[in-house]
Amino acid sequence: MSTAKSNHNPAAIAIAKRQHVFDFLFKHLTQSFALIVLFALLGIILSLIINAYPALNKFGFGFFTRIEWDIIQGEFGGLIAIYGTVVTSVIALVIAIPLSFGIAVFLTEICPKSLRRPLGTAVEILAAVPSIIYGMFGLFIFAPLFADYVQPFLAATLGKIPGLGFLFAGAFNGIGILCAGLILAMMILPFIASVMRDVFEIVPPVLKESAYGIGCTTWEVVTRVVLPYTKTGVIGGIMLGFGRALGETMAVTFVIGNAHKLSGSLFAPGNSIASTLANEFGEAEIGAHYSSLFALGLALFIIAFIVLALAKFMLMRMEASQGAKT
Repeated sequence: MSTAKSNHNPAAIAIAKRQHVFDFLFKHLTQSFALIVLFALLGIILSLIINAYPALNKFGFGFFTRIEWDIIQGEFGGLIAIYGTVVTSVIALVIAIPLSFGIAVFLTEICPKSLRRPLGTAVEILAAVPSIIYGMFGLFIFAPLFADYVQPFLAATLGKIPGLGFLFAGAFNGIGILCAGLILAMMILPFIASVMRDVFEIVPPVLKESAYGIGCTTWEVVTRVVLPYTKTGVIGGIMLGFGRALGETMAVTFVIGNAHKLSGSLFAPGNSIASTLANEFGEAEIGAHYSSLFALGLALFIIAFIVLALAKFMLMRMEASQGAKT
């Protein structure tokens, strides 16, 4: 009887209807937010393709393999900027990943509790430093020291290795591809380290305590327990840092040299897609030059998409191999 009465209670019916309306509105509101992101992405892609079409129509897809960049003659190619973008980003990752991993492991497994918060805050502050500050630091402080001490050392050591010496040949002027990669490494390190630290901290303590209990070392716990448990978050943090390295503008513009030259030496000045856009977009006239800059933007989008797709594929392979083992 009481159940039947509650089913016909006007107040309960009104509350149920109101909750149904709220659920309906909440569902469609959040769905609209997700669709806004999708439409914005499609709009960006379409705008890049439409504005890049004149350059791609004139030079073909060979635009991405041409090294010419002659504003006067109207001849353009994106290989130099693409090369600079990829090489500086790879250098930054090669340096930042092990350092970030070491910082995250130290903060979560080894660091005394009294130092965890101050050091963690310091890492987060580094992530909040504007990119132009990194650029100014790189140009006025790091580059002169790099030219006086680091470049001569690299040339005298790694530069003497057969088959590798050409990477460390050339004038010691500080600015160049390698300098830009090192500055990028400083910039993306706090992002990767913060993400790694956060995902390492969510590992259930019972898993680590069990591993320590059977005699595992800290290295074994990190490599055999923590990393397998957090591999998705770790790769996500690396991709976050790589994405920032690919699209970084001001810091790279300060220290890369901004020269449309293709050289095998990491000491040589070069260019990146972002620095090219920053330097020339404001003065580009409608035509081949303007369209070529949009084509470079499209190339940067494609590179980022390829990197993301490779990361997803890597995660799928890792999950599949782990499932096969179990």
